[in-house]
Amino acid sequence: MVALVTGASRGIGKVIAMELASLGYDLALVARDGAALAEVIASLPEACGNAVAIPADLALEDAYESVVGECVAQLGGLDVLVNCAGLSQAGPFEEVSPEQWDRIFAVNAKAPFFLCKAALPYLKKSEKPIVINIASVVGFKGYIHQSVYASSKHALTGFTKVFAKEVQPFGIRVHLISPGGVATEMVTQMRPDIKPDELIQPEEIAEIVRFLVTRKGQGTIDQFYIRRYTGLAFD
Repeated sequence: MVALVTGASRGIGKVIAMELASLGYDLALVARDGAALAEVIASLPEACGNAVAIPADLALEDAYESVVGECVAQLGGLDVLVNCAGLSQAGPFEEVSPEQWDRIFAVNAKAPFFLCKAALPYLKKSEKPIVINIASVVGFKGYIHQSVYASSKHALTGFTKVFAKEVQPFGIRVHLISPGGVATEMVTQMRPDIKPDELIQPEEIAEIVRFLVTRKGQGTIDQFYIRRYTGLAFD
């Protein structure tokens, strides 16, 4: 089984890669920093199959086909796509520039959209095709000074809902994971007001990914919303 994980050089993406490696997956790991990807590959569990680094800037339009093509060329196919790469932007709405908007949307919304499109022919050939998009609580909530980030995650959430319906006839399962504050460098910068010991750990997100790729049965779960335990229940 082959999994492609974006944003795999650090944070949630890195931990998801570790979790999939422990299950014996062949891995294609994508991020801008090739050296960091090499370090991740060097630290993968022994149970991992083949692992390849694919350095790429997902803000560039020519990245989508080349990333998926490189994965298939080196590993022979694609069964699981995890769209985890993301950028954030904190600040008042009126200070956002068109350039900032374009880059954040390119990585957070456009890249998952077109990676799914590039991956679709190969997912259709898989015996157990799965797509997991990592969104955020801001994909259905609004927070002050997160206008662009929230907009991009709303876009990803909306796309995922439509994509899941369109590929359901092919047996492709599509899942959306929308966590609250996770202990990553990005969240620390965006929400310095949250106490570090109250943040969700990346391993908790990886556990959900493990659940999704290993579970059997006729039931499925479309979306996971994981809140910080100190947050308000059912808010």
